[in-house]
Amino acid sequence: MPNTAAAPTAFWLAGRKTTGDATFDVTSPWDGRHVGTVSVPTEAQVEEAIAASVAVQEELAATPAHVRAAALDQVGRRLVERTEEIAQLISAENGKPMKWARGEVGRAISVFRFAAEEARRFNGGEAQRLDTDAGGAGRLALTRRFPRGTVLGIAPFNFPLNLCAHKIAPAIAAGVPIILKPAPATPLSGLIIGELLDGTDLPAGSWSILPVGNEAMPGLVKDERLPVISFTGSEKVGYDILDSVPRKHCTLELGGNGAAVVLPDWSSEADLDWAAQRIATFSNYQGGQSCISVQRVIADATVYDRLVPKIVAAVNAQVTGDPSDDATEVGPLVNEAAAKRVEDWVDEAVQRGAKLLAGGKRDGASYAPTVLADVPADATLACEEAFGPVLTIKKVDGEDEAFAAVNDSKYGLQAGVFTHDTRTAFRAHRALEVGGVIIGDVPSYRADQMPYGGAKQSGVGREGVRYAMDDYTYERVLVLTGLAL
Repeated sequence: MPNTAAAPTAFWLAGRKTTGDATFDVTSPWDGRHVGTVSVPTEAQVEEAIAASVAVQEELAATPAHVRAAALDQVGRRLVERTEEIAQLISAENGKPMKWARGEVGRAISVFRFAAEEARRFNGGEAQRLDTDAGGAGRLALTRRFPRGTVLGIAPFNFPLNLCAHKIAPAIAAGVPIILKPAPATPLSGLIIGELLDGTDLPAGSWSILPVGNEAMPGLVKDERLPVISFTGSEKVGYDILDSVPRKHCTLELGGNGAAVVLPDWSSEADLDWAAQRIATFSNYQGGQSCISVQRVIADATVYDRLVPKIVAAVNAQVTGDPSDDATEVGPLVNEAAAKRVEDWVDEAVQRGAKLLAGGKRDGASYAPTVLADVPADATLACEEAFGPVLTIKKVDGEDEAFAAVNDSKYGLQAGVFTHDTRTAFRAHRALEVGGVIIGDVPSYRADQMPYGGAKQSGVGREGVRYAMDDYTYERVLVLTGLAL
């Protein structure tokens, strides 16, 4: 349940619960009610957490795999036991409808389970014979991975539990200390991971969860003792980080304006019904506040006139309202300013000739699920990430024009292609400048064990448990000499 007790929620410093001198309040974006009060670390406490993470690096790297795996398994079990309570907390502080909040807890359970599995098999070493060349007679190379150093994980508000899990779980699995900064708007879901890790056999200093304000981020980013940064958030902030620390190892999972392409062979009534429903659902889930939500539909002219009414009907059928109601599918945005920005972009597009087919109305922090057609190519809504429940539809002629339309963007996170043709699927995989191509579905599909990240200005590096573990570590080769191979 949301924390409404008088005592502030503590943070986690080097694995122990503690409080600082200041606090801040967390409120619901739906109705403004008080959700909790969070204690803020002092500068001295932040320094203590960093120093502890540095001190424990060798010990954590040498911690047996079964100890790290057991800690991760414990978190997964405790998440299962507390699913409903944590889902209510996510919904309260984030405004996410309960159906999606429960789904987020389920995904976090999977992340910790995958991490436990990877911890048990990670870094077994890869042997390579070097006697393929005369100078390598009797030599064998053994390659293993070792930690780069403490990770600074910076998580966003839109998946306040699961994207914190995607920072912490791979670090523990790889034996790498981590300092996690949850989003100021939604810190409670990230802090609860500390409760779930409490009592494990991980060495003290392995992890800290510090709900510091964004004004503290530049100092953390530039601290030379934190050589790895894993950031999920906006394009501007991500590239500001990269520009400020060009010699650090940065993983940036940034924005997108996900496109769903509907090709001529996806033409039966059942096909179009499926596509319309998936597009409507995943342009509006999380209030559209997902980097891979459907923002653009690119439909072939042969299916366009039949598809558009189905999409509009499916969007209009989305249930909006109180996120605590199990029937609600679309809740508020994170705050009223975010909804106002979406309103401004939609109004601009309409004033410049776009056709409003559904929605287009704001009520406080809520924005009605919205569909537009004929949006000018240089309108803000066509060029930038809406990060709201807004969908644009474009008519094209043929596969080449459709794929060119997908690529006509500074972003390249994921794309969905509705086709039954395997050859077309492989052409899409080759042609589309994105990090992931989803065939027969929307771009919003993500499995938490798969590599996830973008091309162009959608970021650098990959998340997904094993891939994050690779980012947190580097290869070191051992050459053995004088062996009888």
